[in-house]
Amino acid sequence: MTRIPPAARRTALVQAALRVVARDGVAAATTRRIVAEAGMPLASFHYVFSSRDELMAELVELAVAGEQSDLEPAFDPPPADLRDAIRSGLEHYFEGVRADPDREKAMFELTQWALRDAAFAPLAGRQYERYYEVAERAAVDAARLTGSTWTLPTADVARLLVTLTDGLTVAWLATRDDRAAAATIDFAAGALAALATTAPSAQPAPPAPSAPPASPSASLLPNAGAR
Repeated sequence: MTRIPPAARRTALVQAALRVVARDGVAAATTRRIVAEAGMPLASFHYVFSSRDELMAELVELAVAGEQSDLEPAFDPPPADLRDAIRSGLEHYFEGVRADPDREKAMFELTQWALRDAAFAPLAGRQYERYYEVAERAAVDAARLTGSTWTLPTADVARLLVTLTDGLTVAWLATRDDRAAAATIDFAAGALAALATTAPSAQPAPPAPSAPPASPSASLLPNAGAR
């Protein structure tokens, strides 16, 4: 039997735990269920993790890391303005939600699990701090790409953006209403774009008016300008 390196074994168990949580919830993510999902013996678990809680803490960190690119679309073509940039970012994020709704449910459940235990509540705080970091970077990039300036600190913009994406996600998971989600994205893009100003683009100076052509008759009259 091929020996699995400890790091690879640890990663496989964390991924298995995420699948169990996404499919069956945190309560179902026992060590036995996790190793069964990973296709490993129970001893493999205790070889790389001291407890289920240690694995769950690492699971939260892994899940948050997976959120990093969700609000960072590759703009092609470049956004026309800040509202367009925000809408593109939110649409990119929502595509990820629609593609893997179980993962999104797992993320919310992990947050609730951490908040119910004082020992793990700081994990939920770190989870949202990471969300805010990702959202702030997206806000800064969107402003830079569109020549805009936020009228609020970008940390405040990031918190508003995360609040909006949370609401968008929970509402869609409950209703699966794509049209309502699109309307929410449009509203959020407009509301956030209103918190910024855009410097007017520099307009080139108009060309100096050319002198009217001289009259043929005047050109023949040396003293015409003195009349």
